[in-house]
Amino acid sequence: MGYEDRNDSRYSNDGAEREGREGDGKDRKMSGFHRKKVCKFCADPDLIPDYKDVRVVQSFMSEHGKIVPRRISGNCSYHQRQLTTAVKRARNLALVGYVTSGH
Repeated sequence: MGYEDRNDSRYSNDGAEREGREGDGKDRKMSGFHRKKVCKFCADPDLIPDYKDVRVVQSFMSEHGKIVPRRISGNCSYHQRQLTTAVKRARNLALVGYVTSGH
């Protein structure tokens, strides 16, 4: 299959399959305005991701004991890495649990 064959209309994706996907976007759900999340550690210089500060560490953990991801928490990558290290250290010292006791 050469270059000419790939440009043939038989191999093109411009056909009927694509017509349903193209449009003015009216079929998408209108969800409103979303504000960009701000890193809480960058916004407040007094707040430091430290393993000894259990209140801060637990606020970035889910109710099941998982670390909340960046896209949810809004942290920058630098502080998210620091937070992950702090959570792991706090877990190791039994300041924070690995999992919660579920029934």
